[in-house]
Amino acid sequence: MSDLWTSAEIAEATGGAASAPFVVSGVAFDSREVKPGDLFVAMKGEATDGHRFVDQAFAQGAAGAIVSDAIGHPHIRVTDSTAALQALGVASRRRMDGKVIGVTGSVGKTGTKEALYLALDRAAPGQAHRSVKSYNNHVGVPLSLARMPRESAYGIFEMGMNHAGELSALTRQVRPHAAIVTAIAPAHIEFFGTEAKIAEAKAEIFEGLEPGGTAIIPYDSLHVATLYNKAERHAARILTFGMSPQADVHALETVPAPNGGTLVTARLPDAELCFTVAAPGDHWVSNALAVLAAVEAVGGDLAAAGLALAEMPGLPGRGERRILPVAGGEALLIDESYNANPLSMAATLKQLGREAADRRIAVLGGMRELGSASADLHAGLAKPLADGAVDFAVLVGAEMAPLADALEGTMAYAHVPDAASAIPLIEKEMRAGDAILVKGSNGIGLSRLVAALGQAVRDGETN
Repeated sequence: MSDLWTSAEIAEATGGAASAPFVVSGVAFDSREVKPGDLFVAMKGEATDGHRFVDQAFAQGAAGAIVSDAIGHPHIRVTDSTAALQALGVASRRRMDGKVIGVTGSVGKTGTKEALYLALDRAAPGQAHRSVKSYNNHVGVPLSLARMPRESAYGIFEMGMNHAGELSALTRQVRPHAAIVTAIAPAHIEFFGTEAKIAEAKAEIFEGLEPGGTAIIPYDSLHVATLYNKAERHAARILTFGMSPQADVHALETVPAPNGGTLVTARLPDAELCFTVAAPGDHWVSNALAVLAAVEAVGGDLAAAGLALAEMPGLPGRGERRILPVAGGEALLIDESYNANPLSMAATLKQLGREAADRRIAVLGGMRELGSASADLHAGLAKPLADGAVDFAVLVGAEMAPLADALEGTMAYAHVPDAASAIPLIEKEMRAGDAILVKGSNGIGLSRLVAALGQAVRDGETN
């Protein structure tokens, strides 16, 4: 492929002035992530100023920078670096002639985005581009757009929000040909008050659809009517997905696969497809149906998508499964440490109950941004824990106090103040034959527990 951007193209896109000619092969706004040949965007934020790290970025091999202050390296001088990054993202989308898919939802958007990338890349190797990590906000989306090679046949972009109006702005930058809402759940309900308001905000993704675009919505959602009504105003075509036979893309049959995944026979408007979803759980079947709907909407290869879903590895923090050697055998660690809300908690606990294990241990961290409903929603996890046949629960964080009260006298549990306190408890407790689920909001820091368990195994310290 050709160079990602020339200094002249960057200057034209941002309205800035180039200090010297240069070309770049990548874009970064975190100096720690700069690679040789990258463009470093020095942004001024509330906590820090990226201009402080310009020298570090060039020491790591940056080829140029976008800056609002004078520097002694090749650069594009602009008034506002953040606005310049957004302008560069818009210019990148404008020059791309392929198909673009936007993904949002309260749960499942990162996994769905990754599955879409694998599905489209399998049919067109090296021609698909997607957001990395969870770069889905007002700076992450334009960064992901700016990184898109001009020759890309497909672009897949995750978009998130925690306030009304945010998705409206992001989707108008992405301008998707197909836009997915994966599911609606009380994530960020602190800022909205009701799930209905969350559904309205998620539906903003349809506002940016290209002419002739397709809206893809979850038929089984309680808020399908809200999503559908919004989609009708912006989409030329609407595809629903779900387990219900009334959905446009639905599962005719699901059978547990030997490796923990699911064998699925799916019906689409003009096709029927048998495939395997490697990731276990009903929620992943739902995500896979959304993927198929999007691949069909952009004219992709459905057979290749089915093969990609069968081979998709687990994502760290979002369902990655690790086998931990312990005394006398092995334990299964299921890493869901990146995020949590009541819907995703219930889904993963349900799947935990299906695991073939001598004991099931659930390490659950507090769920953030639930507002006045927080206590009731945490206490409400008692039933999913029981339904998941959990033998021992470790509850992490002050938010989990209502659940601890609800579990009193019903099952074995421990309530600890933080992730650091959970580490020695789990290291001491786990044994061969265990299936251990680790899930909580990212701010709880349960990823440190996952890392510690892996390190203990490597060091030979685990019981």
